[in-house]
Amino acid sequence: MGGQQKVEEVVDNFITEIEFDPVIFEYFKDSDIGRFREKLIEHVCHLTGGPCEYTGDTMERVHGGMNITEADFNRGVDLFINAMDKANIPHPTQNKVLAILAKTRKQMLYI
Repeated sequence: MGGQQKVEEVVDNFITEIEFDPVIFEYFKDSDIGRFREKLIEHVCHLTGGPCEYTGDTMERVHGGMNITEADFNRGVDLFINAMDKANIPHPTQNKVLAILAKTRKQMLYI
């Protein structure tokens, strides 16, 4: 994706996107945003082949009880795309990142 600094930029942009989206913000309003940021950076870095180790909980545990709908999941993906756009991640790289992250989709929906 462009290294640790670029991953951090995308995650920071994503958090900003979440803050301004009233639907998606509902899922995060009681979250520890500092921890969320730290673990999402680890997770994205690890999944995209970076040197990071993800030390957070499983996706099922993190998203359990949220009952995330397909529509809201897709909206979150759109916010992540916006975050990558703002970080000037090239579209071919974005597509690769989204394909990798899509593998975790089933671990987040309706649980």
